[in-house]
Amino acid sequence: MKKLQMQKFVGAVLFTSLCAGLVLAQPLEAPSNDPAAVDAVKQVGQDMGDAMVAVDIDKLNQIFADDWATVDSSGKIFTKASLLSDSKSGKHKLEWFENGPTDVQVFGDVAVAQGSVKRSVSLDGSPQETCRQMGGRAQRRRQGGFGRLAQSAITGSDHC
Repeated sequence: MKKLQMQKFVGAVLFTSLCAGLVLAQPLEAPSNDPAAVDAVKQVGQDMGDAMVAVDIDKLNQIFADDWATVDSSGKIFTKASLLSDSKSGKHKLEWFENGPTDVQVFGDVAVAQGSVKRSVSLDGSPQETCRQMGGRAQRRRQGGFGRLAQSAITGSDHC
């Protein structure tokens, strides 16, 4: 169990480094204090959860960047295509969620958000335990608002 937690921690550190690299690769700008930009980034998290619960594949397709990918605690890579396929088939279903506090920093067209979510999922129709997930995500402003580039999460469960 401790090895798994350490792997998740290392993954979160690597993700944070990636986000910092994305931000630092841009010309340095002061973080935006624009409440509308911060709210727009937070809204993406809410919209994504709502779309996952409703299995709104069109909305999820809009939210996730075409080259989006994430790695779970076992090392399995999930892409946008696999996320949409698993959602559509019911293999992975978000039953409900509740976003916790989220810290957002906006640097021009790039935003980094860190926060928590409490959620319950079912895998292949089998309910899993409810868990709290801590994580971060990088988003880039594009036509129509912010979209996800990458994300990282640390959970107390492999089913979250």
